[in-house]
Amino acid sequence: MTVVSRALLAASLVVVPVLACAESHNPADYPLRLHIFGRNQTTFYQNRQAEESKGEGRANLFENGEPQGMDFQFECDKRLQVSSGYETFPAKWKKPNQELVVLLPQFGKPGSYDTCRFKVEMKDFSYFMHDGRMGSEPTAVFKQWMVKHEYDPEHGKNTPVATAPAAAGGPAPAGASQP
Repeated sequence: MTVVSRALLAASLVVVPVLACAESHNPADYPLRLHIFGRNQTTFYQNRQAEESKGEGRANLFENGEPQGMDFQFECDKRLQVSSGYETFPAKWKKPNQELVVLLPQFGKPGSYDTCRFKVEMKDFSYFMHDGRMGSEPTAVFKQWMVKHEYDPEHGKNTPVATAPAAAGGPAPAGASQP
């Protein structure tokens, strides 16, 4: 074996495992949608450049048409964004009900993405925001709201359809006024 072929073999032994661990940046490979309500994070810098962020937060995961609340811990190469309005991020399971890979858009680079891993604790309810306050409600109630407002982020219905306001003095709407 020549020196060149040994060097190529050694290089391939290093590169192949790295490529096998790399996550896809193609949104089509991420069938789930994640709405991030809030997060607490610490960002680590080197030479005034954000190098890593770690923290925890709360979100709703949309899978097979069903919403489900989750708490999560994360470690990302970039600062983690929260969802704006009804915005959701593509996601996929790395380990079902334990670890998600989330696809996050790169700021100022349309069509470019970073990935971030979330360790998750799934809940038996869904989160919602109303008047700036976070609450939770049974998943079935949130699902009814989704159907009523034609909100289905897994299938491109990313903005709820407004319905007629309730009559004065009528019952208050379910808490899911915003995901």
